[in-house]
Amino acid sequence: MAMDEDECLHRYGLHPVGAGLDEVRGLLRVQIRLEQQAQGDGDTELMKLCCVQLFIAGSLDDVLLIWKAKSASMDADCSIDIQLLCGSGMARTKAYLLSQRLPEAEAALQRLLDCEKAGDFEDFSVEGHSAQYAAYYTP
Repeated sequence: MAMDEDECLHRYGLHPVGAGLDEVRGLLRVQIRLEQQAQGDGDTELMKLCCVQLFIAGSLDDVLLIWKAKSASMDADCSIDIQLLCGSGMARTKAYLLSQRLPEAEAALQRLLDCEKAGDFEDFSVEGHSAQYAAYYTP
């Protein structure tokens, strides 16, 4: 049986650690592949939850994986908030993307800058967004 959003939340919670975090990354990679093959084949709700879990973990190493998920399809782009790239904070995420020198890092940085100009990061804080996601996912 394929894992869905509820099962993932039950198994790992919003704060997976260690091996659980690696399993969330693996799960996200599988969903990205499915979604890239054909829009709708991946579970975008599950993808979003995995991105939220990675956002809360706050590792810069996950920024490009979250971007890959967001850019997997039009549905994924709409489901996965741009703010989820910034689990380490906006300034650190921008600096990280600048240092990567990869086309996908440049695309992610450009999108971040465009969204920042558009006001999508007004009042943004990692703590505030983490609290919003906690309220959304835990009844």
